[in-house]
Amino acid sequence: LLREELKRYMTNPHLCESDRTIYIGHKEPPPGAEAYIPQRYPDNRIVSSKYTFWNFIPKNLFEQFRRIANFYFLVIFLVQLIIDTPTSPVTSGLPLFFVITVTAIKQGYEDWLRHKADCSINECPVDVVQQGKVVRTQSHKLRVGDVVMVREDETFPCDLIFLSSSRHDGTCYVTTASLDGESSHKTYYAVPDTMAFTTEQEVDSLHATIECEQPQPDLYKFVGRINIYKDREEPVARPLGAENLLLRGATLKNTQHIYGTVAIYTGMETKMALNYQSKSQKRSAVEKSMNAFLIVYLCILISKAVINTVLKYAWQWSPDRDEPWYNHRTEIERQRHVVIRAFTDFLAFMVLFNYIIPVSMYVTVEMQKFLGSYFIAWDEEMFDEELGEGAQVNTSDLNEELGQVEYVFTDKTGTLTENNMEFIECCVDAKYILTCHNFRQEHEDLFFRALCLCHTVQVKEEETVDGIKRGIHQGRPTSFYISSSPDEVALVEGMKRLGYTYLRLKDSYMEILNKDDEIERFELLHVLNFDSVRRRMSVIVKSSSGEYLLFCKGADSSIFPRVVSGKVEQVKARVEQNAVEGLRTLCVAYRRLSPSEYEEACHLLTKAKLALQDREQRLAQAYDIIERDFVLLGATAVEDRLQEKAADTIESLHKAGMKVWVLTGDKMETAAATCYASKLFRRSTQILELTKKRTEEQSLHDVLFELSRTVLRQRSISGLSVDCLDFGLIIDGATLSAILKPNQEGSGNYREIFLEICRNCSAVLCCRMAPLQKAQVVKLIKASKEHPITLAIGDGANDVSMILEAHVGIGIMGKEGRQAARNSDYAIPKFKHLKKMLLVHGHYYYIRIAELVQYFFYKNVCFIFPQFLYQFFCGFSQQPLYDTAYLTLYNISFTSLPILLYSLVEQHVTMETLKREPSLYRDIAKNSLLRWPVFLYWTCLGVFDAVVFFFGAYFLFDNTTFTSNGQMFGNWTFGTLVFTVLVFTVTLKLALDTHHWTWINHFVIWGSLLFYVIFSLLWGGIIWPFLNYQRMYYVFMQMLSSGPAWLSIILLITVSLLPDVIKKVLCRAICPTATERAQVRTLTPAQEQT
Repeated sequence: LLREELKRYMTNPHLCESDRTIYIGHKEPPPGAEAYIPQRYPDNRIVSSKYTFWNFIPKNLFEQFRRIANFYFLVIFLVQLIIDTPTSPVTSGLPLFFVITVTAIKQGYEDWLRHKADCSINECPVDVVQQGKVVRTQSHKLRVGDVVMVREDETFPCDLIFLSSSRHDGTCYVTTASLDGESSHKTYYAVPDTMAFTTEQEVDSLHATIECEQPQPDLYKFVGRINIYKDREEPVARPLGAENLLLRGATLKNTQHIYGTVAIYTGMETKMALNYQSKSQKRSAVEKSMNAFLIVYLCILISKAVINTVLKYAWQWSPDRDEPWYNHRTEIERQRHVVIRAFTDFLAFMVLFNYIIPVSMYVTVEMQKFLGSYFIAWDEEMFDEELGEGAQVNTSDLNEELGQVEYVFTDKTGTLTENNMEFIECCVDAKYILTCHNFRQEHEDLFFRALCLCHTVQVKEEETVDGIKRGIHQGRPTSFYISSSPDEVALVEGMKRLGYTYLRLKDSYMEILNKDDEIERFELLHVLNFDSVRRRMSVIVKSSSGEYLLFCKGADSSIFPRVVSGKVEQVKARVEQNAVEGLRTLCVAYRRLSPSEYEEACHLLTKAKLALQDREQRLAQAYDIIERDFVLLGATAVEDRLQEKAADTIESLHKAGMKVWVLTGDKMETAAATCYASKLFRRSTQILELTKKRTEEQSLHDVLFELSRTVLRQRSISGLSVDCLDFGLIIDGATLSAILKPNQEGSGNYREIFLEICRNCSAVLCCRMAPLQKAQVVKLIKASKEHPITLAIGDGANDVSMILEAHVGIGIMGKEGRQAARNSDYAIPKFKHLKKMLLVHGHYYYIRIAELVQYFFYKNVCFIFPQFLYQFFCGFSQQPLYDTAYLTLYNISFTSLPILLYSLVEQHVTMETLKREPSLYRDIAKNSLLRWPVFLYWTCLGVFDAVVFFFGAYFLFDNTTFTSNGQMFGNWTFGTLVFTVLVFTVTLKLALDTHHWTWINHFVIWGSLLFYVIFSLLWGGIIWPFLNYQRMYYVFMQMLSSGPAWLSIILLITVSLLPDVIKKVLCRAICPTATERAQVRTLTPAQEQT
């Protein structure tokens, strides 16, 4: 056994001690082979939900009581249960129970929807080969080692090794849109020794084991080997690579079925699952501000309780003031230790003043978020007729975060683009060709042939979709094209419109139909594949006349230096003009090869392909020798069709002060062209490249410092000059991995330099990114010293990780499945809807909830500070200033409904203004309405108003003949007067802050005041039999019967509101914000019309 193990590792150095051995079909290896060691692997179950039936209650309660407010009210409730306090435990316990229950129901419902989605995936049918027969089972029952059969258009249920195909060449075509965002077809290859298997019996007879690495998230890497046992001979070992691995989430295309696919990674060990981020509770910046303010108010509350406790015992230190006789304290209570008595009094004061932090604020916030989320779902402008769906809200906890976004991370394919290329024009020898014409010349024919031959397009005669055959025209099958590159399909289709039709590749011969309806056959000898370093591809073909031709197409920068003849300047001018218009351009060239030149090229290519060491470098050298001395034929222009209004949306986001990053798994050239078309990069933008190609020429350290010097030098120049150079950064996944690589000397420094470069770039493009790398980029920006608010938007399963990592995740209901939409916080039909989502809904949500939070703290300072002042006039006896009914109903009934309605319908400027002027978004950036100076202003305003209420009423009470019959007001009348001024002031303060008035605003604001008056009349006008006291009987009517009381109410309300009005007038006149100027511009036309 030891000898066999050593042999395994010696023959395959890529494998390590932690590799796994998989027995195909769960068959033991034949006698004499290595020992059979069964291993346990997870089943094929996918779990995206957060809770289970058993952990929902404890886990949800733990998360909810992590909120400081919830924990605080729990403590207060327990204190009220334990000791004798001035108020009932119901006043704290009932609202707390309501908040916890409503929140738990909402979060439980959202997770239940995720459970349903998981079940639909886990229970989908799968075909498994067992004992020579195909047996249908459910996806979650698959085990590692099972042999699976997959049919066309089915999605692979787990990560599989490809053994055989219905295609005679042992290939299959796959789309990986849900993994890397690319919806183009990719070719995968079966194991050579098993590709001839055509029946279940042949597959079932296979005796083999697979040795491979343990699961890891990189989509583009796989190392393994298959050992095939034939009789008692030594096993035949074949290497396995990424080209043999079919990933979960990918879809089989253009292949009838594939046989004998072995499951190697299942369930949460698949590469797709490993690229998922674990779910965590997202918290908005507003909630963090609320918690910070809450801590301040807790400190104020504790300070008040300590001050009152100390002053109480200081005041009672004199024997004649110790415990008045009307307190009815028992002897036991009097003999308790002073420390215990002091602590009990401290807790009693805490309960008395605890209304400064109202639990109703959290109830109101939850209701505002829940009800407010419907405005997104009801928005008709965000409804897509093609999909028949509108925007969806998967979680309402982050509504206000939509108004605080600083970084937008977006996918490219299917998000910015429709992934739909269109051929626009071609230029042959400086002549522009848009349509088919009869005039022809030699170079023109060569140009068309080059584009019909220099590609990797496959032809499909027909396709069945939902039972209807596509590609049938007038009873005859017509071809359509599929390829790993949408550009190639667009070019071949463009040639078809111009009279040259690519027919097929059959037995190594490429057939094209020319303008004369003649079929031309070319033998395909070699394909020099495209790569991002060369930025070109070539084919060597042999014509029917025996002539060898080398056709090449590629980027202008890679073709022009290798051209020796042709109309270079004219073609270059046209290419530059097309690039300015945002079109994707390619140049086309050719070279005739003599038989000796072809033999030399063939020898170079064969030698490089057979090399076991440094194969890529040798191929690159061979390509460099062969691809030279070209004759330029012309150029093409293809439009990568963006989604409707994608460029306008990105431009608006830039004006709003947001930085937009594109994170894509696509090639650098393709992604860069899209960035230009979407106006992420402008023609004046200086592109900085941080790519593998450049880091191979220089060290990463040197490249980073060179780019850093470039941007910092420009920043210092721009401080002195009006003209500022615009930078754009392009980085690929390999370089990003090197920058973020842990345990690397100086890696932390690399991160800071990279972030500094990014801060000085207007836009960043990250290409060739694995899904987990996308999440790492988002996490890197989140963790930077500015701690900006991030938003990630995408449409495929490859975007789920970054959607979950970002503060706000938005999924697009695209063509690549609903994984992104299901795992996101919000889902929208198209990228263009992001503009209204952020600039309108996000703006409104933030200003509404910011006002709600500040207003709640303000009105409770107004409410409780008079209670604090009153203790100085009642011997610190914990005597309430207000009646119990007023204490309980102030936040629940008298003042909560107006602010709730305000936080749902307020529009400080119109929707049209917000869409027309994206820069208004900057006014609310960086949590500007909940900063400490603003919070301090609201708190001071509340203290000022409370002082006016209390001392205004106190000094008016100095007149002993206050009523018309000479009666004096008692303490409950005094408290009722203060409370009446309080309710009217805080409600009218909200009315002054309201900009958007509707009938419902009027009804709620004036209705709340009327309700308070009617309630007070009923509460004090009837002897209620269920009360053991009648202290409020006739108090309110007695107060209203006094003329001076009416005068004092009006006077105190006016004095309280005056400072805020003066401050607003002065600020608007002296230094108005952009929003205030927009309000004036909006009002002026309306006034002129009036």
